[in-house]
Amino acid sequence: MLKGEINMHTYTYKQPIAIDITPMTSVLNEEGIVTYKFQRYYSNGLKKFADKLWDYRYFLHYNVYDTNDQLVFMCKKVSRKGRVYYEAVDYLHEKKYMIAYDKWKELIPDLMITDGNMTIMIDKEMDDWSRFMHNDQEIARWKAEVGEEFSLRLEIKEDSPITNAAFFIAISQCALFIGA
Repeated sequence: MLKGEINMHTYTYKQPIAIDITPMTSVLNEEGIVTYKFQRYYSNGLKKFADKLWDYRYFLHYNVYDTNDQLVFMCKKVSRKGRVYYEAVDYLHEKKYMIAYDKWKELIPDLMITDGNMTIMIDKEMDDWSRFMHNDQEIARWKAEVGEEFSLRLEIKEDSPITNAAFFIAISQCALFIGA
C-alpha cells in the first residue's frame, strides 16, 4: 500500500447466470473466509410465481445473514403508483434506508441512498465498477464480471461512513445486479 492510500476490505461471491436460480450465496472476505450469506426471498409461492411472469424483476427482495444465520440486512424493491424505489433495513444498527433513482430519465440513472441524515450516491456502470460516493469521495465499489457464472467483487474503503458489508451486498444485488 502506498503512503496516503486507504485500505480496502474486499468481498467476493459468485452468482448463476440464470436470474431464476436463487441459491443461498456465501460471501468471502479477502482471506477466503465466509463472512455473510444472502438469498433472494419470497414471502410466499404466489409472489414467486408472479415474479416469474414478470421476468423475475418485480418481487425483488434480498436478505443478508451473518455466519450464525441471523438476518442482518434486507433490501427490497417497491413499486407504487408507477414509482420504483428500494427500501432497506439494517437490523444490526436499527436503521432504514431509501434508495431512489436520481436523473431517472437518463439511460443509466444514478441511485441515491439516504437514511434521512446521510446521502450516498451510486454511480452505476454496466461494464465497470459501480461506485458508492459520499461527499464526492468513493467509499465503496462493486463489479460483476461474466464467465460461466457471475463473479462479483465488492471493495469497501476502511474509512467509509458505512463499513457493514451487508449494506453494500443487499443494495448491490437489488439495484445493480438485477436492477430495473
